[in-house]
Amino acid sequence: MAQRSIRECDGKRLLLDHWETHFPGFKHDIKMVLLPSSQSLKTLSNRIEWLRSQPLVVKPDMLFGKRGLHDLVYLKSQQPGDITLDLADKWVKSHSKKPITLNSGETGKLTHFIVEPFVSHTKDEEFYLCASSEDDSDVLYFSISGGIDIEKSWDKVIQIEIPLHLEFDELAAHIGSKIPAGIAAIGRIAEFAARFYMFFKLFHFSYLELNPFVFRNNQLFFLDLVARVDDTAGFLMSDKWGNLEFPTPFGLKPASKEEKMIKTVDENSSASLKLTVLNPDARIWTLVAGGGASVVYADTIADLTGVDELANYGEYSGNPTTDETYTYASTIIDLMTRKKDAKERDKILIIGGAIANFTDVAKTFEGIIKAFKKYNEEMKAVGVRIYVRRGGPNYRIGLDNIEKSAKEMGLWIDVHGPETHLTEIVHLALKN
Repeated sequence: MAQRSIRECDGKRLLLDHWETHFPGFKHDIKMVLLPSSQSLKTLSNRIEWLRSQPLVVKPDMLFGKRGLHDLVYLKSQQPGDITLDLADKWVKSHSKKPITLNSGETGKLTHFIVEPFVSHTKDEEFYLCASSEDDSDVLYFSISGGIDIEKSWDKVIQIEIPLHLEFDELAAHIGSKIPAGIAAIGRIAEFAARFYMFFKLFHFSYLELNPFVFRNNQLFFLDLVARVDDTAGFLMSDKWGNLEFPTPFGLKPASKEEKMIKTVDENSSASLKLTVLNPDARIWTLVAGGGASVVYADTIADLTGVDELANYGEYSGNPTTDETYTYASTIIDLMTRKKDAKERDKILIIGGAIANFTDVAKTFEGIIKAFKKYNEEMKAVGVRIYVRRGGPNYRIGLDNIEKSAKEMGLWIDVHGPETHLTEIVHLALKN
C-alpha cells in the first residue's frame, strides 16, 4: 500500500460528492473553497454567495496538522465579532507565501488555504471519529471528547477492531455493541460510524479522521478532516476520486516539471520510473535500473564524493519499453547537459544496475542509445563520460550496442558486464 496524503478540502469534497449514496438519512452542511495564494477571495465571492453572507473560518490546507497550536486558524474567537469576507481576505493576503517553521521542524511557505463557514458550537459538542488501516486489521476510533486536545484525552477513545467482510447491518451492530449505551443513544451515531467506515473502505482510504465534528439532529458539521488514500487504487477510483491532487508535503521542495513528467509516465506504465532531482548543478548523474541498485549507487557516490556531487536519485525497472526508457534517459541527459560543471570538470553519467531477472537489457539500452543520439552534441559540449555496468537478459547484446553506438557518436564510454562489481564503475569514474 502506498499511502498518500490529500488536502482537507479534497477529503470533504469526496464526502460531499457522494453523500446521498453513502449517508442516506443524514444531513450535512459542507461548504468550502480551496484558495491558492495567487487567487483573490473577494473575486471568488462574486459567484459564491455564502462567502459574503456568513461568518468565516480560514486556515492553511497544506498537509500539516495542529494548525490551531501554530496560531494558523483564523476564526471568531480570535477577535470581537465575526470573521467577515474583508477580514478573511486580509488574513489570507498577510499569510500568503509567508515562511513559517512548524514545531516539528519543517519550514515552508503558505500557498493554499481552506475557507469555510464558521460553526458556532460548544466544547462538549466536539466528537472524534477515525478509521485506520493497521498491520493486522482495520480499526475505528471514536470519542465524545474530540478537538485539539484529543491526544491528552486518549483514555476516553473507544477502539473498535473491524472484522473483515461484514455486511452493513452486521457492521452497524458490531460498532453499536462497542459503544456505551449512553453514547449510542445520541441520535444515530453508531449508524453514522458504520457508514463512515464503509465509505472509508469503498473509497480506498488508508486513514480518515474527523476531529472534531459536531452531530446535531442527524446533521453533521465537519470542522477538521485528515485523510490518506492508497494511491495504488488510483486506476480503480479515477471516476469516484475525480481530480484528486497529491500535494508535496509541507517543507519539501515542490516537484519540478521534469519530475512531474516522469511521474505521469510512471503512473501510466506497468514498469517503474522514478526521478528526484537533488542538485541540478552537481557533476554525477545516474541512470540506474532497479530500486535496490539505486540505493547502492547513491550511497556509494555520497560516500566517495559527498552528497553534493550527486545530481539525481531514481530508477527504471520492471521491463520498461524502449520508448519509456528513451523518455526517462532523455529527461536526465537534458537536465545534465544544460550547463557545464562549475569547476570545468567532465560530467559523469553512471548507467548501472544489478543482474536483471526479466528486464530486457538490450531493449532498454535501445532507448538510452536513442537519447544519446538526440543529445549527442550537448553531451560533448559539457564533457560527459559514461560508465556502464549491467547484467541480465540480452545484456551482452545491450552492452555491445551501447558501446559501439557511443563510440560512433564520439562519446567517451567505459562498459562492463556482471563480471565487474556493482559499484566498481563509481570508483573508476572518480579515479579518472
